[in-house]
Amino acid sequence: MQAPTLLITAITAAEKACAEILAVYHSNDFQAEAKGDNSPLTLADRKAHQAITAILQASSAYPILSEEGKTIPYVERKDWGYFWMVDPLDGTKEFIKRNDEFTVNIALIHQGRPVLGVVAVPVTGDVFYATEGEGAFLKRGPFPAPLPRKPPTDLTQPGLRVVASRSHMNPETEAFIGRLTAPELVSAGSSLKFMLLAEGKADVYPRYAPTMEWDTAAADAIVREVGLTVRSQAQGDRDETATGVLMYNKESLLNPSFLVS
Repeated sequence: MQAPTLLITAITAAEKACAEILAVYHSNDFQAEAKGDNSPLTLADRKAHQAITAILQASSAYPILSEEGKTIPYVERKDWGYFWMVDPLDGTKEFIKRNDEFTVNIALIHQGRPVLGVVAVPVTGDVFYATEGEGAFLKRGPFPAPLPRKPPTDLTQPGLRVVASRSHMNPETEAFIGRLTAPELVSAGSSLKFMLLAEGKADVYPRYAPTMEWDTAAADAIVREVGLTVRSQAQGDRDETATGVLMYNKESLLNPSFLVS
């Protein structure tokens, strides 16, 4: 793996996707439709997918697993060494609501773990990125700056800032928050929830609602590099409970519940 070259490729692909997304966002023609699972799909999703796959395919030989790509059977992908995992538009519901809280997520996966991640924010132009062992960075404006490593979180301390999804508050999340002392709730859409922790704007993120691997992979790579852990809360999942952290390219691409801290 040539990490610097691959990182540049992923950032280029993410920024191109951001441009395609913004062109649709500022138009009046989202061409929204419902997918088979009733989740929304827009013209921006499709254009971002096309832009990303064109750049990744032209610059590397690694296969691509994208939310908006064709379904790839586990028997085919289980032996992949490295591959790209892509969510061309994470937060389509936020996109349709026009609340600006959506991202482009590109990760490189190796043997079940994300070793490179890019999270780009179309509306602000922010680009978060990381490669394994090299730290995490935020490009806000022309120059990137390193994201400092975070100290361990003491869940018993009062006033913890807890990321709670506006769309996915459920009894399990409420129960977790109820065990904390005087917590402060902060909200964001898409993988921006992870980036709140990466920037030091939040302390803990409990997720007890469904997510897919492409929702978390890129952000997972970034928060790992600032000293955080995306820890599985599954009780019966052999893959995750063996290591404690989320694993990628499972037969089922559905994530277990998890805790980021």
